[in-house]
Amino acid sequence: MQIGLIGLPQAGKRTLMHLLTAVDAGTVSSANSSAIPGMCPVRDPRMDRLVALYRPAKITPATIQYWLMPDVTKDSAKNQELLKTLLTVDALAHVVRAFQDDTVFHLDGSVDPLRDVNAVQAELILNDLLFVEKRLERIAKELKGRGGVDRSKEQVLLLKLQAHLNDNRPLRTLSLDVEEQRLLSGTPLLTRKPCVIVLNVDELTLSDNRLSQEVTQRYADQHIHLVQLSAKVEEELSQIDDLKERVAFMKELGIPEPAIDGLTRVSYEALGLISYFTVGTDEVRAWTVRRGALAPEAGGVIHSDIERGFIRAEMMKYDDLTAFGSEQAVSSAGRSYLKGKDYRVEDGDILSFRFNV
Repeated sequence: MQIGLIGLPQAGKRTLMHLLTAVDAGTVSSANSSAIPGMCPVRDPRMDRLVALYRPAKITPATIQYWLMPDVTKDSAKNQELLKTLLTVDALAHVVRAFQDDTVFHLDGSVDPLRDVNAVQAELILNDLLFVEKRLERIAKELKGRGGVDRSKEQVLLLKLQAHLNDNRPLRTLSLDVEEQRLLSGTPLLTRKPCVIVLNVDELTLSDNRLSQEVTQRYADQHIHLVQLSAKVEEELSQIDDLKERVAFMKELGIPEPAIDGLTRVSYEALGLISYFTVGTDEVRAWTVRRGALAPEAGGVIHSDIERGFIRAEMMKYDDLTAFGSEQAVSSAGRSYLKGKDYRVEDGDILSFRFNV
């Protein structure tokens, strides 16, 4: 899973990138046109409980690859070049400045999160609209020449996309059938990608959810997910080594958990992904699979041989294992199951696969 961090200058993207991946991007110039990668372990408290139960020799959490993208600016022509770096990511995380700090400049001279959300989303829509219009022009020339492959179906679809974009709506909100999705496979359309808005607030407004509610209401019809955090507070938290002191600090601020943990979970939700676990004294590991995946497909995430030679999966629920305290106790309670090829894996399942190739 790959997520691109985007946003206007001085929104807090570099600080967030460091918190997520430990990559120090603070010295990178905003004019740098290269995306910066970093790996982030998915923060999942269920892993901690499983590790405490098994005390494994190896711990392998799920991971997300984040890409710190160059700053979006007011120069749309320049933005079109920068946005090309987003084509390979699976989702977008739009970091929006919502904190007040007179020492940090803003392109527009004032802090206005809704204005900034609109500005970046407009650039993404413009990117897609330009691609659609250029593609329509090319098809029109082909039809005029009366040669080549029949593009009439694609033309009808592109006109449908064009109308949707001209209405200032992202393409992820447009219903497409299987054939239409196939026609769009591989196209560089950024607004089809899931999007998470990350409101970067200050300490004083961290527990105030009025802004997040306003953004949620404003973009309710655009399939946007939202996280509110304070990169500055998260940075302070990361520097507290003592667990009790860190918990006390969070309690004082009214924070139930580090917001970075919540961001990774919301990213999973936006992409339609879930986690399942394999456990043992040798390794406790989290695996990522699409929501609704059948058992053989989930096994294929580990190795293609498991999917190809799938026989059955032994399954127990995370809640059962942590409640009963051991696999043997779960089994004795009749809460361990054998599942076949038609079983749809659920978030938090603990699986062991039987296969033969």
